[in-house]
Amino acid sequence: MTTISSASGIGAEKTAVSVIVAVSFCHMLNDIMQSLLTSLYPLLKENYALDFVQIGLLTFAFQVTASLLQPAVGVVTDRWPMPFSLPVAMLSTCTGLITLANANHFYVLVAGACLIGIGSAIFHPEASRVARLASGGRHGLAQSLFQVGGNTGTAIGPLLAAFIVIPRGQESLSWFSIIALTGFMVLSGVSVWYTRHRRSSAGRKAASRTLPLPRNQVIWTLIVLVILTATKNAYLASLSSYFTFFTIEKFDLGVQDAQMLLFLFLGASATGVIFGGPIGDRFGARFVIWFSILGVIPFALILPYANLFWTAALVILIGFIFSSAFSAIVVFAQELVPGRVGLIAGMFFGFAFGFGGIGAAVLGVIADHRGISFVYTICSYLPLLGLLTIFLPKLPRHR
Repeated sequence: MTTISSASGIGAEKTAVSVIVAVSFCHMLNDIMQSLLTSLYPLLKENYALDFVQIGLLTFAFQVTASLLQPAVGVVTDRWPMPFSLPVAMLSTCTGLITLANANHFYVLVAGACLIGIGSAIFHPEASRVARLASGGRHGLAQSLFQVGGNTGTAIGPLLAAFIVIPRGQESLSWFSIIALTGFMVLSGVSVWYTRHRRSSAGRKAASRTLPLPRNQVIWTLIVLVILTATKNAYLASLSSYFTFFTIEKFDLGVQDAQMLLFLFLGASATGVIFGGPIGDRFGARFVIWFSILGVIPFALILPYANLFWTAALVILIGFIFSSAFSAIVVFAQELVPGRVGLIAGMFFGFAFGFGGIGAAVLGVIADHRGISFVYTICSYLPLLGLLTIFLPKLPRHR
């Protein structure tokens, strides 16, 4: 199916595309605000005399808050859909930013990080569900468009931090509440569409929840997918959280130059997401997962030993290749467990971030004892766990 099936024809298709673009746009706004936290680590480290353990704990607070809540939100909304939870999520993220802007102690920073995590936990499962509902069967494309919004926001965040927040101080974070209010208004409109969609679909037969494979094989495949996603996000979290410190120490860069390198990585990640979904629709999600998880291994192994030029080139390749898999993993899991869109979105957006947070906290402890360069040597071996891709089965094809 390549077009949206509806009695309204072309008009319905345009409406659905506008909805996907809207949730992708709000995903960008949401992740701009989230990425400001990690982008400000050098500033927060200086202002509060933090060590790397505390930096890791901030990442842990944000990502594990989101991780613990997202699957629960997904399970609840699979059974009792809550369209207007989307604008509420944006308000939680806004509150977290304002808390960070006015923090006077490390524990207040942790509270702000948790509020941002709660906003993420509420936003992602329902927004992912809306993208799938509006996809017209092109699930890979819809998830890619949705995810690229998040990756774009994550890439823009460091630039805003480098050129606005770092020069003007931590208090300028409160200015970004305007972004949150914009997202609140757009998501309110999306929630209205979601409510109308549910009403128009009320008389239709519910989608089948029959598993395409034996139950034990489904469980094992989900475990493999979670491990692949956790490995990918632990590695990406190490780059997002500590890459600026690594480049400052190794190449004696200034904070703004280090942020520009981080932007290259995050921008490449956003581009990789764009390509991953459509390729998955054409050749299958399993093909994209193979290419992404295994293709990044040689570049990751070389990264700790590269000079400045090749470091910039390698992080672009790593970001592009590694990030192309995420939408394919989500689509593969949704097809593996049909009818559980919220649960799957919660697991992979939630647990993925949670494992990334745990990894960031552990890496912070190691960085304090052995140095940031040693951390990047360890991280270079993480993608080798992608060899577990060999255990992913082929799913039955349906027209």
